[in-house]
Amino acid sequence: MIIAEIGQAHDGSLGNAHAFIDALAETGVDAVKFQTHIAEAESSSFEPFRVKFSKQDDTRFDYWKRMEFTPEQWKGLKAHCEEKNLKFISSPFSNAAVNLLESIQVESYKIGSGEIGNFLMLEKIARTGKPIMLSSGMSSFEELDKTVDFLRPFGNALSILQCTTAYPTQPEQWGLNVMAELKARYQVPVGFSDHSGDIFACLAAATFGAEIFEFHVVFDKRQFGPDSPASISIDQTKVLCEGIKKIQSALRNPVVKSENQKYSELKVMFGKSLAVNKALPKGHLLTVDDLESKKPGDKGIPASQYQLVLGKELNRNLEKWDFLNSEDLKTDS
Repeated sequence: MIIAEIGQAHDGSLGNAHAFIDALAETGVDAVKFQTHIAEAESSSFEPFRVKFSKQDDTRFDYWKRMEFTPEQWKGLKAHCEEKNLKFISSPFSNAAVNLLESIQVESYKIGSGEIGNFLMLEKIARTGKPIMLSSGMSSFEELDKTVDFLRPFGNALSILQCTTAYPTQPEQWGLNVMAELKARYQVPVGFSDHSGDIFACLAAATFGAEIFEFHVVFDKRQFGPDSPASISIDQTKVLCEGIKKIQSALRNPVVKSENQKYSELKVMFGKSLAVNKALPKGHLLTVDDLESKKPGDKGIPASQYQLVLGKELNRNLEKWDFLNSEDLKTDS
């Protein structure tokens, strides 16, 4: 599954949110993901993030408020996704947000890395029976163990994404190796949640066998938003989707290097046969300086066997560029 995260890139504009859905429907992604924030439910006055955040918002709390949509607006966004054959996914950050998403019949949940230890919310989600994707960005294996152990008894379909909480993520922080460790440890589908701001990390993750890809998108990386530096553009998204699908096709079709029969004709066409590079008389003893290799590969002794003719005596005159065949050589009596 390829998931484009709109997150807060809509900047509180319902029109922008719908515009993202239209644009992403042309890129090849399978799903779009939002974040469902209900400021009063998830934040308190003690939160360090309640600071001046933008020219438009006095505090981060005001920004979260501006990111909210009404249940009817969320329902419209989900319906728009379905019209475009896109799966609608959202990350809730409170029980109230889960209630809202349940009211619009969301099909699956993505858990942000900061919510991995929020067992109160996780139980509420787990009791829906719906698939859960866990983002592992801030978590150690020990913390993930506790979360997975907590969720397994509920029976939800689980998947885990390797993620690094750094915006933008540098190559040395991608942690591509962790996907194999997650797969071996939990025996669930694994993927890669990217914050690098380019397409390379997800392409690399595809070569490592990632099954789920998630990345932030923006119309333009210069637009305002906390995730813009860690996002890719709509145009980049299309290229990324094509690349992921081609890499996955390659992985599904391993090449058996020893099976090269289909190249037989080409090997003759581009192969080389031995020839002489000057006129040579009968009785001449061949040296390496007398030889040339010429196409095609079926007109003389193969060039790979040149050492076998060195020191051999010609039994007839040869013209310059004549191919050299075994019958041109005197046989030992």
